[in-house]
Amino acid sequence: MNEVKLNKEVVGQLRHELQRVRKVVITCHLSPDGDAMGSSLGLAAALTNAGKSVKVITPDTPPKYLTFLPGAGDIMPFSRFERPATKMLHDADMVFALDYNDTKRVDHMEQAVLASPALKVMIDHHLFPGSFPEIMISHPEASSTSLLVYLVLDRMGRGDLVDADVAKCLYTGMMTDTGNFSYASNSPQIYRTIAALLERGIDKDEIYRSVYFTNTPDRLRLNGYAMSQKFSVYPEHRAALITLTRDELNAHRYQKGDTEDLVNRPLTCPDITYSVFLREESDYIKVSTRSKGEFPVNKICEKHFNGGGHKNAAGGEFYGTLQECIDEFMRLMPLYDEFLPENEK
Repeated sequence: MNEVKLNKEVVGQLRHELQRVRKVVITCHLSPDGDAMGSSLGLAAALTNAGKSVKVITPDTPPKYLTFLPGAGDIMPFSRFERPATKMLHDADMVFALDYNDTKRVDHMEQAVLASPALKVMIDHHLFPGSFPEIMISHPEASSTSLLVYLVLDRMGRGDLVDADVAKCLYTGMMTDTGNFSYASNSPQIYRTIAALLERGIDKDEIYRSVYFTNTPDRLRLNGYAMSQKFSVYPEHRAALITLTRDELNAHRYQKGDTEDLVNRPLTCPDITYSVFLREESDYIKVSTRSKGEFPVNKICEKHFNGGGHKNAAGGEFYGTLQECIDEFMRLMPLYDEFLPENEK
């Protein structure tokens, strides 16, 4: 994997602008994952250390399994506090867009973000960034936005702002967005950064336990049900499919984050190259995809499911019934056989 090389002029511009601002709002995408939360809370803690007034505003309520992160209790979900959140965005001197490349990904918060007169700064690692920010730090070759946040702080000469709390957040984002460094993680730059974060005093083993050893009986039963009853394999396409209806989720008292790692599980089978998980929401189908090797699940999500992401990890949405979404996936599988390695077709 290529190492990230930041543009010195852009980083210098950001440093200059940060020197003059006081009020900062940090935003991330809808249904924030470990990288969105880790990068947002990590940057928030760093800028607070620099004497800024900082608030993290998420489009909706973050998942419970990430509430161990420093500063998580101070997050303002836009879905619950629309009026004060809108005011904070309007009054801010600078608004960061972290881990998203298009304002559509902040859902109902989009207009409030766009209407803010604040200087907007994007730090992100997804393809095809939008044109809304005045300062753009976009590196799709980066394994995570959390890695980018560390590199930006370091290149600005503000590594001193990275204390144990900042390091804990950024390491969490780096770890979760690479499947505990099992994909998109061959760059030595990643491990040099990890070494620097460890030197700040984090306990990476404790962070791993905090993220992955937080099951509830309901979550275990839901995931067990999904794998035993709703897991299908298509050997001729080296593909796997998991589906869950809203009724099935409700029957297992589903909470946000309960299916976070479910799509990865089929990839533990040597003969499965890519995995798709379809979860029925109230008005759309959430599509999650993962793959091994060179199989580009981001192409599937970009072209067919109103989404995108990275080669080995992508997501999207389907507007229709769950059965219609399943039918679409069945139609698409043969079209993507060409991306399977020759010895796997």
